[in-house]
Amino acid sequence: MRDGRGAGKRGPRPWRRAAEEALYGPEGFFVRQAPAAHFRTSVHVSPLFAEAVAELLLRVDAVLGHPDDLALIDYGAGRGELLTGVLTALPGEVAARVRPHAVERAPRPDGLDPAIGWSDAPPRGAVGLLFANEWLDNVPVDVVETDGDGVPCHVLVDDDGTEHPGEPVTGADADWLARWWPLPPEPGLRAEIGLPRDAAWADAVACLDRGLAVAADYAHTREARPPFGTLTGYRDGREVHPVPDGGCDLTAHVALDACAAAAHAAGAGPGLLVTQREALHALGVSGARPPLVLASRDPVAYLRWLSGAGEAAELTDPTGLGAFTWLLQPRGAPLPPPWGVGAAAADRPSG
Repeated sequence: MRDGRGAGKRGPRPWRRAAEEALYGPEGFFVRQAPAAHFRTSVHVSPLFAEAVAELLLRVDAVLGHPDDLALIDYGAGRGELLTGVLTALPGEVAARVRPHAVERAPRPDGLDPAIGWSDAPPRGAVGLLFANEWLDNVPVDVVETDGDGVPCHVLVDDDGTEHPGEPVTGADADWLARWWPLPPEPGLRAEIGLPRDAAWADAVACLDRGLAVAADYAHTREARPPFGTLTGYRDGREVHPVPDGGCDLTAHVALDACAAAAHAAGAGPGLLVTQREALHALGVSGARPPLVLASRDPVAYLRWLSGAGEAAELTDPTGLGAFTWLLQPRGAPLPPPWGVGAAAADRPSG
């Protein structure tokens, strides 16, 4: 049953197909629900995040030579919170040139700024910044597990979350596993096949004619894949067992190195992986506490600064949101400072 509304129980099916319907079907989680009611993203933690994205857009704008139409595309836009915050933070001259667009399968929310475009596919030939905050982790993937002989096999799932062993992995899925997530021949090991995310990211980046695409997500790289996968669920602010019934978020960490390689093969520049902590620090989110002397000279300013410092600390916490990975992928233009345009790279290239 789908969260009590389905027409009847179906047989087991691959996780990717089950999650696609549970998240994006007619009664899917993201169609019926406001994500902020179930989990907090960096966008919801503090306006500092939108201000940092606004600063990044200003740097991209400078690299692009200040085009008359500057695109700002938010992939997986939720209810448009990030776009709203960025537009508020931009200087008036830049905001007047920005063409904001939300890419989202859910219906357009009431009261959204009419200047913000809204569709389930991005505009093409854009020049500017594409930002995907916690989008790729919700692109459904197939789950595999090594059987008693150590052979990777698809995992099938019922509507109530009960899992069953499926057929051995073959073809393109097997090739992807061999390259990006090789499983030792030990029973019970798990992986999530990232091919759908590679294709989704390459297609998203391709909407840019020139500019920068950024994906921010919990992620891992080939050197340190989790041995038992990461598939989980979230409901009402709590982590829950993943059940494909439309009543909870279904998410898994992202092999961003594989996504970067796919987009690079499709014509984008090499991807750069940095932590959110590093990225936000580079964009001016420091978390520095106010001097105590300010408490007596200007108590209101002191409290405002102290509140901002606490929010910045949460966004950059190396054991929390700061551990997110940002994939910075240019297309038809150099990376903005401090990662490009003559500056030393902030981290190693991926892919």
